[in-house]
Amino acid sequence: MDWTHRLRLRHLRMLMSIMQTGNLSQSAEELCTTQPALSKWLRELEEDIGLPLFERRARGLRPTEYGLALVEHARRIEGHLNNARDDMLALREGGTGLVSIGTSGVSAADTVPLATAALVERMPRAQIRLVESTMNQLMPQLIHGELDIVVGRAADTLPDPQLKNETLYRDPINFVSGLAHPLASRSSVDWHDLLDYRWIVWPAGTPVRTALEAALATAGHTMPRHCVESNSSILNVTLLNHSNLIGVASHRAAGRFARLNALHVLRMPRPLASSGAVAMYWRPDSESREAVALALDCLRRSAALEPDDAR
Repeated sequence: MDWTHRLRLRHLRMLMSIMQTGNLSQSAEELCTTQPALSKWLRELEEDIGLPLFERRARGLRPTEYGLALVEHARRIEGHLNNARDDMLALREGGTGLVSIGTSGVSAADTVPLATAALVERMPRAQIRLVESTMNQLMPQLIHGELDIVVGRAADTLPDPQLKNETLYRDPINFVSGLAHPLASRSSVDWHDLLDYRWIVWPAGTPVRTALEAALATAGHTMPRHCVESNSSILNVTLLNHSNLIGVASHRAAGRFARLNALHVLRMPRPLASSGAVAMYWRPDSESREAVALALDCLRRSAALEPDDAR
């Protein structure tokens, strides 16, 4: 008999627990079983598959490449089952299904909330779950089935060849300040004006930070010393309005905060470099669900709006 026919959801959780703890006794305690029973099950599973899933070492178990691959499948299955449970719950309560959208900071201030507002209007009974984080945390959740769609900076390569992706727009960067900042009353500012103040910058390696460093190099300047580093838009808005710090934001986010009277966009004589493309990612097996398909359409329509029209 095919070994997959004998696997149950509990077995997948046992496998993931062993992967996480690296210790059979600890996993047995977590799973309310005994260490001998767990050890016997794992040994039989490896015999059925014909491959070693873990290396037995003095300090515990270490997954082999085969074990890592199988645990990855287990995570995906569990994610899909969790989505199915939540989808059925939404339908049972009179909804039209569930859609989970992950967003990084670049799209959290404009594109995703506008698309969500449109989705609520077009599908009032949909259950919508929004998660804001960084792309390195969101993409594994998408791959494992915990999220249906992720919107953020476009990656050079797909982390999983089974994912689908679509570029929504390219976004330049702007300098921003609090509303009472001394530079907020200027019709335009230059590099020397900006360098008179301390800055809030995105962490090294982020697209906005990379674009800023490139723009500085082109202008013959370097990053100021003693910058504040932050990857939180809300934290930055509050800090900018309670200090004379200068901040950097993507064009759409800067425009959205300006229209909300939360920040002032500082005008430079020349536009700064682009911080890259913004894209949405999703799994092909989820787009057949009505709520997911409609969310993708709303994201496309939201991204197509010019920033000044997205009110």
